[in-house]
Amino acid sequence: MRVTGNMYYKNVFGESNSRLSQSLFDVNKQIASGLKIQYAQEDIRAFTETMRLDNEITTLDQSKKSTVSAMKFSNQTDSVLNEFALSMDRARVLLVKASNSGVNSEASLDAIAYELRGLETHFKSLANTSINGQYLFSGSAIDTKPIADDGTYNGNDAILKAFTGSGTSQQYNISGQELFFGEKQSTRREITTNVIQLNLSSKYPDFTDAAVEGDTKYLKSSDTIRDLMGDTDNFIDVGTNKHFFYITGTKSNGSSFKEKLPMSDDEKISDLLKKIGDMYGNTPGVDVVNVSMNPSGQIIIEDKIRGSSSIEFHMVGATDFSGGAAANVTNIDDLGVGETSFNSIILGSSTATNPNLHVKEFLKSSMTSADNVAATNIIEGTLYDRVEFNKSGSKLSSNSSQIIKGSNAFATLSTKLSEVADLTQGTSGTLDGTSFVLEGMDVNGTPYSAQIDLATAGSTFTVGGNTYNIFNMGSPRVNAKADEVTYKQLSDVINMVVTGNLPATFPGTSSEYDTAIKDADLRGRTFLTNDGKLGFEEINASNTKATIALYDSNSGDFSVGADASVMTFNSNNALTVRDPKTDFFKTLNDVINAVENYKLYPDSNSGDARSIGIENAIAMIDELHEHVTRSHSQVGAQTNALSKSLERVEMLKMSSMTLRSSVIDTDMAEAHLTLAQLNTNYQAMLSTVGKISKLSLVNYL
Repeated sequence: MRVTGNMYYKNVFGESNSRLSQSLFDVNKQIASGLKIQYAQEDIRAFTETMRLDNEITTLDQSKKSTVSAMKFSNQTDSVLNEFALSMDRARVLLVKASNSGVNSEASLDAIAYELRGLETHFKSLANTSINGQYLFSGSAIDTKPIADDGTYNGNDAILKAFTGSGTSQQYNISGQELFFGEKQSTRREITTNVIQLNLSSKYPDFTDAAVEGDTKYLKSSDTIRDLMGDTDNFIDVGTNKHFFYITGTKSNGSSFKEKLPMSDDEKISDLLKKIGDMYGNTPGVDVVNVSMNPSGQIIIEDKIRGSSSIEFHMVGATDFSGGAAANVTNIDDLGVGETSFNSIILGSSTATNPNLHVKEFLKSSMTSADNVAATNIIEGTLYDRVEFNKSGSKLSSNSSQIIKGSNAFATLSTKLSEVADLTQGTSGTLDGTSFVLEGMDVNGTPYSAQIDLATAGSTFTVGGNTYNIFNMGSPRVNAKADEVTYKQLSDVINMVVTGNLPATFPGTSSEYDTAIKDADLRGRTFLTNDGKLGFEEINASNTKATIALYDSNSGDFSVGADASVMTFNSNNALTVRDPKTDFFKTLNDVINAVENYKLYPDSNSGDARSIGIENAIAMIDELHEHVTRSHSQVGAQTNALSKSLERVEMLKMSSMTLRSSVIDTDMAEAHLTLAQLNTNYQAMLSTVGKISKLSLVNYL
């Protein structure tokens, strides 16, 4: 076949020129854009890998932004808790100074209390710290001011988490619920009585002659029961049980006990303390509580089981100096005819119905006796749970937290009574047959007396001789079973009775029941506080006339075999010194109150009967400090974790960007070298084509 000039041009120049021109265009495009490819079809694998890396870098940028924002929040929290710690150190210094007995005058204690109140205000200000309009300690309710002026919490317990990577997150907040109301599982609950006990034998060396005065000494555990209860003769009755102690309490597991304990003159206070410990479950080999006495002769009970908020204590002593049986009663109300002041007995100035019956109080609460509605011969210190709710303006509040057994959590309105009650009392394993007495004054100032009867066949409440059903929310609506009754249903009954809004008929229909609840809600509300305490508030009233007492119907019954209270809603109980559950601002107020009352130890004889005393206040501020320190440590750990996450994000982003660059970015040195090679090749091709073209022309000529 003859080779023509056209064939030379087509095969040597045409195809080579097109191929080299495209290569030159591609390499110039790479140099101009800095990218190896512009479109997916150019290199599907590289394009897909680039898109994946772009998504990863975008995700890492989001993680970085979220982590940086969280770190700012966490660092601010850390700074606030630093200030908390410094202020708590100052508070402790002031309390130690206040505890120096004999050094401080009332004026100096007032000055200390004034500074402590200033610190209290400072703590509330710190608790309400915000950053960029977001409150640090409100949980997820970041727009809500967490701590109110009265120390109550308005936030929630939600955890805020920062997005730190694909499928990973990190908490960066401490909620006010955790910081100010958190629970310390390692803490042992400790409680104390608040009536100072003197050694009566030291004060009156000759019990037959009141004019013979001795020394004033506080009672010690080595003293005798006669030293505690006194006498009116000089004969020590060895082995004769003439002193009786009526003891009520709650164990670590939430079960209740009630016992009448007889003792003789010669037995020691240490014997009494040991027997109290035995009631809580102490055995010769294992103690579940420590029972001791402080320098003011007050009984201290410490739970050795950590993390429980259940133990409670109440005790009354009684001695009949006439040799009769007036101190040995089955109903504690019968002690109301006795005399609480031994001075009045020994001096012959008692005005009590039975001046020979010495009733020894160990606890006082300054609460009004519910029995005052119907009786006047009630001694406050004899009452455990038949006391009225505390009144403040339009509100009534109880002092006994409702705690769920097992979880140690506070009850809410949806909690069943059976989850809190001691089901070992009454009918074993159930609330069937349990009755509660509800009495006091309604919002109009009219006395009321109601009984709430829990029954498996259907629970009811009775007021003024009329019995009404307590309806459940099931379908069809029927009487709620005893073990299904909730705190919401109990609060509805209380609200109806206290506001005077009852169902139109009895036993009533479900619609009448619901209407009565709605009408009652317009006049008042009954509720559970954050710490599980029952409360009532009259709506649109600055001061309520209402009073409430709610207690087990067998309260006060010390007959043989009598059950302890299944539930306690309000009580003249021992004062709390330590507890796993924290209430920061209430505890702080109690601490300052001790200084304001000039009390080194609890003393119900003056000021606030429930004041814990400065010595206990120091222990309580230490507990608060430890709790805040624990939360501070958590914040520090969170900040460190966020910092590490940020470092990780930065490293991953750099790695991803490097990998992306290797996939999509042009290597400029390589591209320029390729461009030079292509230019050389192109020139060579043109030279070759030119020579061939000249040869063809010669041949043609």
